[in-house]
Order: sequence, then structure tokens, then C-alpha cells
Amino acid sequence: MEQLSCFHCGDNCDKNVINFQEKTFCCNGCKTVYEIFSENDLTCYYDLQSSPGAIPKDIEGKYDFLTQQNIIDKLVEFDDGNMQIINLFIPHIHCSSCIWILENLNKLNKNISLSQVDFGKKSVRIHYNSKAYSLKEAVVLLSSIGYEPYISLDDFSAGKKQVSRTLIYKLGIAGFAFGNVMFLSFPEYFEVGEFWLEQYKPLFRWLMFAFSLPVVFYASQDYFISAYKGLRARILNIDVPIALGIVVLFIRSTIDIAFDLGSGFFDSLTGLVFFLLLGKFFQQKTYSFLSFERDYKSYFPIAVTKITSEGEVPIQVYEIVKGDRILIRNEELIPVDGILISGNAKIDYSFVTGESKTISKKSGDKLFSGGKQTSGVIEMEAIKTVEQSYLTQLWSNDVFTKAKEDGFTTLTNTISKRFTIAVLSIAFISTTYWLFTDASVAMNVFTSVLIIACPCAIALAAPFTLGNLLRIFGKQKFYLKNAIVIEQLAAINTIIFDKTGTITSNKKSTATYDGITLSKDEELLLKNTLRGSNHPLSRTLYELLKEHDIITLDQFEEHLGKGIEATHKENKIKIGSAGFVGSSDTSVLNTTVHISSNNTYKGKFTFYNSYRKGLSKLFNKLKRQFDLVILSGDNEGELENLKKMLPSKTKMLFNQKPEDKLEYIKYHQSEGAKVLMIGDGLNDAGALAQSNVGIAISENVNVFSPACDAILDASQFNKLSSFINASKSAINIVKWSFALSFIYNVIGLYFAVTGQLAPVIAAILMPLSSISVVVFTTFATNFIGRRLK
Repeated sequence: MEQLSCFHCGDNCDKNVINFQEKTFCCNGCKTVYEIFSENDLTCYYDLQSSPGAIPKDIEGKYDFLTQQNIIDKLVEFDDGNMQIINLFIPHIHCSSCIWILENLNKLNKNISLSQVDFGKKSVRIHYNSKAYSLKEAVVLLSSIGYEPYISLDDFSAGKKQVSRTLIYKLGIAGFAFGNVMFLSFPEYFEVGEFWLEQYKPLFRWLMFAFSLPVVFYASQDYFISAYKGLRARILNIDVPIALGIVVLFIRSTIDIAFDLGSGFFDSLTGLVFFLLLGKFFQQKTYSFLSFERDYKSYFPIAVTKITSEGEVPIQVYEIVKGDRILIRNEELIPVDGILISGNAKIDYSFVTGESKTISKKSGDKLFSGGKQTSGVIEMEAIKTVEQSYLTQLWSNDVFTKAKEDGFTTLTNTISKRFTIAVLSIAFISTTYWLFTDASVAMNVFTSVLIIACPCAIALAAPFTLGNLLRIFGKQKFYLKNAIVIEQLAAINTIIFDKTGTITSNKKSTATYDGITLSKDEELLLKNTLRGSNHPLSRTLYELLKEHDIITLDQFEEHLGKGIEATHKENKIKIGSAGFVGSSDTSVLNTTVHISSNNTYKGKFTFYNSYRKGLSKLFNKLKRQFDLVILSGDNEGELENLKKMLPSKTKMLFNQKPEDKLEYIKYHQSEGAKVLMIGDGLNDAGALAQSNVGIAISENVNVFSPACDAILDASQFNKLSSFINASKSAINIVKWSFALSFIYNVIGLYFAVTGQLAPVIAAILMPLSSISVVVFTTFATNFIGRRLK
């Protein structure tokens, strides 16, 4: 009888054949999945891969525990009463069709607004309407389409450990088979006669064949699957020549022993797969090491204000412990989950959800990390410690990722594709030549060429170089969103600086007051209004004024680029530019902040800025390579001081509103400029987003925007030139790695084409070439790191 296979999962239908719309299914579960796809116009899922689904399991009642609120609270990352976000581990994720269907869950259920797959971690983050949809329903939906999540309340990573062992199993089987085949091959290696030739030669050869079967059909299956998927998508990936080499070796060896033509190449075959898997295992371990460094050691240099019995103290976010009382100012990010104690909380969770709307909270309500306070100062109590990997995920959220050209990734893919075409051509041409010259050598040549010329080393150069440099930069308190930022940083030709809080230091500035003496109520209102703002001048003035009692403001509003206003009982205060408070003062001798109380102008604070250490030296270094610009929202009071400190060709523009900075960058980009913008992350969010690379300076503040590409600790500001030069050096390292790989392949191909290279030796050399590239890039980037110190 003809064996029927399931249209959805590909398994044999056996006796339980279910026919529906001229298609066969092995069970009602697979049929139901197909019906779901059909009803939602998602049947193109099956165009991506033949029989891509998994068999839906019986899940009736299995997930009833997900209706308990205490369990839901442990599992969800975010819950504001309207939306919940859950990150689920899906062991079945294995290909492009999996990604496609999991990122289209919103078409299967309208209550799901967003689903994002992390293929490397085999996880999907789902945003859903918690009022109309439940966590249990989301999990049941995933299970019904064949993507049952692994849920563990104790250790969420347990499932990942189980899956990662597959490679170890395959490596063990390949190693066991390789060792035994080599042992069985010894009699022929040493041309042992009598006993071997007369009685046991056929047995030993068929034993070698038997040992090769699990190697070909299990241990090497990933290469066949990858090659098959690539060919179906009309892409020649790097696994095509490897899979072809394995097939050729196996078929040729089987023919040899079947017709008593020789002992075949089972030693080369099993050795090839073993060394390929060994190289893959090494790469996986190295990647996981880099990932560990990135996720858990590259702490953001965000400081948050902790309220203690001795006053307000700035601490690093990863020093927060459960029970700490934390002060969150206007526009600051909430770094940990907590309970609101006091203040007018209006939280913007767009950083988490991608939807820009504020949610009002009252005392006693729960606040989730990743929210941004938008209405003055609040106090909260931490109920969790910070999880830095979660902040990293928020910062790197695809919702905020700018479409930037990934030049070297494209270059790597292009080289790999052309390389594969070239390798296949060389293999077929050289084999054809040897078939007419010496047919006994032809098969060895064909296999050796396919193996030795694998472009794995080329593919590894960029991720290992840039990944290691991310780690090194992190240790130097320069935190990049991803590796693409290094490539973009290496390409810049124009650097634009904000002034206040960027090239000036808040810690050493002084100020004098000129105007009508403020009453006690006005001083109290002024102090508490400044307490809620994160603008560098507000923070400086707040530190300079005398201490006053803490009060809760009735209203607080910050107008970016203009000033702040607040009310308490019947009193209203405005702090900011002369025009904002209603003053006619037009002097530009110094940086000033004006004050009005109850619509009556009171006076102004004049600031005497302290510039960052090493500023002149840094600008003199940068002027040799870049066009330098200062765009400031302040008046021209510091113009003369800056002219004395900075190179003569530095362009300076003052009284620039946030939108003016953005338009300035946009215009110069249209003229061919590659712009690096350095600002404070608050007023400069638009300019940071528009620039090719945006760097936010962090100095005892918990403000950074998803618009920025990097965060630089203020203490490392004078190293900016070194960081840029290190990025340029990293790109040169990638290019040198390409060159080394090319030289290696040319030499290897010469010996392979001339028949001087056995397949097993080629299999040993191939992972060694990858390892050599990793070692080269690691040593080279570590050398760059030592120079940064």
C-alpha cells in the first residue's frame, strides 16, 4: 500500500487517515491547525517548508494552573491591567517557517498585538490584551498549532539545557564511530595479509559501513536539512558543499565494498563529520561565552537616587535590593518592579509595549520596570532586584531599532554565497580533469575541495571581532546597543556635541542669584520643582540650594528646551529661559536660568560652567579626522570661553531647540555627512534618533532614550577618540580576517585540486581554520582593549 504522509507535520498517517480539502492528515490536531491557518489566510505557511508543523499534543486541562493569579504574576514580565507580556521558551522552533507563524500570532487572535521571536534562544515574547485574553489561552493557542511552550516556575532555563545536549549526543556518536572505523581500518592500512584477507575482510568492511550509518543519517542531519532548505529557497548556503561531500563519500564507499572494489572512505567520512561537529561545538561554546558577557556583565551605567535616613544618595541600578526606597524624577526610567509610595505617577510604558500613552497610578499600586515617569517626582519601594538582561532587551527592542545598513553582514553573506558557487565549480572541474587523468584520485579530490574551502572562517570573522569588542567597551563603561553600532561608529565623519551636561560637568558648576528675594514658600516650591527635573541645570541648581522640607507638588510639567513649571496650593512657579517665564532680559553674557512666581518675574541664576576634564585635548585629537560642531539650547554666554578652549574650526550654534538640532543633522546627512551625536538623552532624543550614531552621556542620572545607540559613562568622556579609533581598528581586523581566510583557502584548494590532500585531513583543517580566525580576532581585539586602558 502507498504510505500517506500528513500534510501538516509530515509523519506517516498509518491507518488513521483523515481527508480534508483533498489533503491527508494523521490526526484531528493537525487538521485543526490547518483549518486555523485556512480561516486566517495563513496557508502560505506551507510554502516556506514542506510539512513544517509539529504534532499538536493532547492539552485538555493541562494548563489549568495558568488561571491562578499568583502563578501568572511569577511568569509575566509586564502587567498594567490592560496588557500583559510573557516570554515563553518554545523548544520546537527550528526554521524560518517557525519564525513566520509565531510572529503572525496576531492574525490567529486579534487580542494578541505583537509577538517577537528570538531564534537563538528559541523563545517568543507575546503582547496580549489581558482583559479579553488570558495567559492560558495564549499557551493553548501555541500548543494547538504545534508550538507547545516549556514552562517551569522554578528554573525557566531548564528546557534550554536539555535541547542544547543534542549537539553533544551527535558529537559523541560521530566520535565513537570514527574511533571504531579507524580501528577496523588498521589491517588495510598496514596491508596485513593471510588472516585479514582470507576470512574477515568483508566482515570488517561491512562493520565500517554499519558504523557510518548513524553518522550519516543522524549526526550529520543538520547539514542536510540546512542545505535542503537553502536549495528550496534557491540559496547556496555554506552547508551545500559539506552535505554534497558527505553524500559522495558515503555512496562511493558503499559501492566500493558492495562490489569488492576497495575498503571505501568510511574513515574519512566519519572523521569528517566528527571534526565538523567538533568545530561547531567549539563555535557554540564561544558564542555562549560572548552572550554571557553581553547579557550579564555589561551593566548599564544608570544611577538611581536611593532615599536613606542620611538623605538622597545616587547608587548604581544593580545595587538596588528589595525594600529600598527609590526616588524617580521626571523622564526617568523605573529600573525595578516596585510599589508607589507617593507622588503623581503618570507612567509611559512605550519603552516596554511600543505604545506611547501614559497610565496614572496611585499610592499602593504596582509599578513595572521599564516604565518612564512623566509628571514630576515619585517615590517607590523596590520589590525586586534589577535584572540587567531585561533592561538590555528593552533597550534593544525592535520597536525602537532604526533601519541602519548592516554593511559587513551583507558583505559576509555575499562572500559566502559567491564562495559556495566558486567552490562547487572548482570541485566539478577538478574532478572531471582527474576522471580522465587518474580516476582513483578523482573522488578524493572532489571531497577534499568541498571540505577544505568551506567559508566558515569568513562567516565567523565579523561576529567574533565585534562581539568581543562589545565586551571590551562594556568593561570601559561604554555600552553599545549591538555590533552594528561599531560599524556605524567607524564610518562617521562629523561629530556634534550638545553643551550643557555633555561637555560641561554638573558636579563642579557654581551659580549666583540676581533678583528679588524669594519668600520661604517660594524657595520651598523652587527646591521641590527642581527636585523633579532631570535637566542638567536643574540638577546643578538643586544641589547648590539649601535643603528644604519635601512636599508633593499638585502639578508638574516640563517643556523640553524651554523650562519647567509647577504648582503647590495657590502658588505657581516657572523656571527656564527668559521668554518662557515672561522676562525681557536679553543678556547673553552667561548661561542663565530665570524664575517667575505667580506670573511675577523674580530674577535669575547665572551659572559658571565647569567643563569636563580633558575637553581641549579631546577636541584637538578629534579635529584631525572629523568636522566638529556644538549645538546648544543655551544662549551665547559661553561663546568666548569655548573659543579659547576649542580648535578654531569648531562650529558653534546656540539657542537651538530640540527640533532645530534634528533638522540640522538631517540637512547635513543629505549632504553626505555621517553624523555622531553626543547628548544627554533627554532634550536630545530627536537628534540622537536622527544621527547615524547617537551616544547619551550618563552622570548620576537614570535617563536614557531608546533613540540612543550607546551610553557613555561621563567619567570616560575623554576617551571618546580612543573608542572611535578602536571601532575603526575592529573593522580593519575583520578585513584582515577575510584576507587570512582567503589565503588559507587558496593554499588548501591547491593541495586538494592536485590530489595531495585526503578528505579526513581536510576535515581536520576546516575547523582549525575557523578556530584560527577566532584566536586571531580575540587576540587582536584584546590588544585594542589594552590600548584603551
